Amino acid sequence: MDFRVISIGSLSSHELWQEQVEPRTAHATTTLVRSGDRVILVDPGLPAEVVIARLAERAGLAAGAVTDVFLTNFRPVHRRGLSAFEHANWLTSEMERESIGCQLVEAHRQQEDAEIKGMLEQEIAMLKRFKAAPDRLADQVDLFPLSGFTPGTCGLLLSHLNATTLIAGDAVATSEHLEQGRVLRGAADAAQARESLSEAIEIADVIVPGHDNMLLNPTRRSW
Repeated sequence: MDFRVISIGSLSSHELWQEQVEPRTAHATTTLVRSGDRVILVDPGLPAEVVIARLAERAGLAAGAVTDVFLTNFRPVHRRGLSAFEHANWLTSEMERESIGCQLVEAHRQQEDAEIKGMLEQEIAMLKRFKAAPDRLADQVDLFPLSGFTPGTCGLLLSHLNATTLIAGDAVATSEHLEQGRVLRGAADAAQARESLSEAIEIADVIVPGHDNMLLNPTRRSW
C-alpha cells in the first residue's frame, strides 16, 4: 500500500489567518491511495481537466487507472473533478450519503423556484451514484468516522508497518487548525467535530488535512 498527495487544497478564506475576504477558490486536498488492485482517489476537488493533469504529473497515471473515488464529505469543494472518473466506483460513508440525501430531498420538497429545484435534482441524481463505502476499502485502507463538520464526515486510515496515516478531510482542515486544536468554521456539530479532531490526533502519526499538505502529528516524537 502506498499513498501520495496529488493536489494540495486551500480554503477560500482562512479564518486563522484573520482574512476578512475570500481571496482564493476553495478546493480540497486530493490524495491517491494504491493497495493491491485498488487505485483510490480521495476528494478530487479541482476541475476535471486539472485533476487529470495533476494525476499524470504526480503519479504517472491516466484517469482511467482510478478504480474508486472516495469523498470524505459531499461538499462541492471535494468533488469538482468527479466527471473525469465516470468509470470508477463512487464511494462515501453511509451516514454521509443518508444524511445529505435527506437534506436534499427535504430542500427540494420545500423549494418553489424552478431553477433551484432543478439544481437540487442534479445534486440528488449525483448522490444516487454514490455507494456506501465498506469498512475496508482495500488491504490496509479502512474507514475512520470523523463526524461533526458534516454528519457523515469520514476519513481513511492507512496502516503502515510502524505508523498510521489518516486522510482526515475537514475534520482536520489545515496545519493551523491542528496546531491550535480548532475545528473548521461552519461545522454542522461543533462539539462532535472537536471530538473527531481529538480522535484524529490520538490515532494518527501522519495526517492529510482537508485543505493543506500532509503533516506529522505534533504530539508524536520525531521518527
